[in-house]
This record gives sequence, C-alpha cells and structure tokens, in this order.
Amino acid sequence: MTEPAPVFASGVDNERLNAQLRFILEVDKLKRVLRQNMLVDGSRRENTAEHSWHLVLCARTFAEYAPEGTDIDRVVEMLALHDIVEIDAGDTFVYDHRSAASQTERERAAADRIFPLLPEDQAERARELWEEFEARRTPEARFGRAVDRLSPMLANWHNEGGTWVRFGVTRAEVMAKVKLITEGSEALGAYATALIDDADRRGYFRS
Repeated sequence: MTEPAPVFASGVDNERLNAQLRFILEVDKLKRVLRQNMLVDGSRRENTAEHSWHLVLCARTFAEYAPEGTDIDRVVEMLALHDIVEIDAGDTFVYDHRSAASQTERERAAADRIFPLLPEDQAERARELWEEFEARRTPEARFGRAVDRLSPMLANWHNEGGTWVRFGVTRAEVMAKVKLITEGSEALGAYATALIDDADRRGYFRS
C-alpha cells in the first residue's frame, strides 16, 4: 500500500488526514483495472476509474429521468464508490457467468479491506452506500444501477456490437440487463429496449 508523504500540517487532525490520504492513494489503483468494454470510439479498453467518472456524469445528465424525489447527490456518491472494490476483485464481465459465481465473495472481501482505510465515520458511510447500491433497495440505488447498465450498451452499439459480438452474447442475455434499467428508470429502460431492437436488426447478437 502506498503511504502518504510524511508531511504534518498545523491546525488539522493529522491522523485523520493521513487515513484519508491512504484511501485516496489506494483508490488511484482503480485507474489500472481494465474492463472488457471499449471506449465509444473503439480505440482501446476503458478502465474502471474512467467508467465510474462517466457514470457520475450520466447520473447528473439523466437526472430528469429518475423517479420523482430521487436524491441525485446520493446516486452520484454511490456511483463514485461502487466499483472501488475492483481494485482487489477485478472487473467481472457481466456476461461471464463463471466469474459471476464468485463475484459477491470477492467484492465483499475487497470492501472489507478498502473502506476501513478511511476514518471510521467515512468508512461507515462508504460501506453503507456500497451495500445500498448492491442491494438495489432504494430508488437511488436502482437509478444508479440503471445508469451503470446503460453505459456499456451505448459503447457496444457504437462499436458495431463490441463485446456482444466478441463474446457471442444473445439478445435474451442483454434484455435481462435491460430489466434492471427499467427498474431504475422507465424512460431509460424504454430507450435501452429500442437500442437493443436496433442492435438486433444490425445482427450484433448470437442467434
């Protein structure tokens, strides 16, 4: 683990600040976790830090399609945190059913290690938000998951099928993910369905 620079500031709780710095330095590793999805322009694979940043912007931009009363600030906070566990667990490709079988165990172990690097109060909030997102038990978590599922679909459509074609994904497998989008946002779910219909016409799915 990278340690903070040994600098001590006057007038601050240096123990707390050093804990926060350890966390920030640790999550920098998210920049080197590669995902299967390509960038929209198809030039290279995206990393998880880029993915998280993009989701935060998506949530802000699509806020009007969230259920009424949704706390978008909470959505943004969840999206910024939810993939941090991939530092240890790696990215689990959504259509890799073998890896998905151990995903929960791997990601919980990562959460157990990484979030406690923060001061106790911040660690508790981070873990609470991460658990909320995973359980999809609130409108905020469901909308965040909708955005998370829509993003790679957009990239695949713009890459002539992208990972759908490369891994021989079926329309039924993708439509199962569209259900999660609709659960969080009817408008985004309707758009995703239309996108999949068009992708099907273009022959992007395995028969």
